Amino acid sequence: MKIQFSRDPETQLSHCQAGVTEEEIADVLSQPREDRYGQDGSRVALGRARSGRYLRVIYVPYLQPDSVFVITAHELSPKPLLAYNGREWRRRK
Repeated sequence: MKIQFSRDPETQLSHCQAGVTEEEIADVLSQPREDRYGQDGSRVALGRARSGRYLRVIYVPYLQPDSVFVITAHELSPKPLLAYNGREWRRRK
């Protein structure tokens, strides 16, 4: 899968928060545990990166097949992480 990132025009850094790396985003997008519709045609992927962090990645399908454009990504805060873990627990039953 080819991944493009939204970048700040001045710094050329991606719009990821709290030190989320592009490798962690690729981990989540390669095998998301949840992938649902977001707003305005976007998608929201949730999953765990190999680093152990749980991330929410907001992206849109890109023009080319098997390509995505990542808008932003961040680590799940405690409350959303608790809800995510609850859904995971129910899926395993």
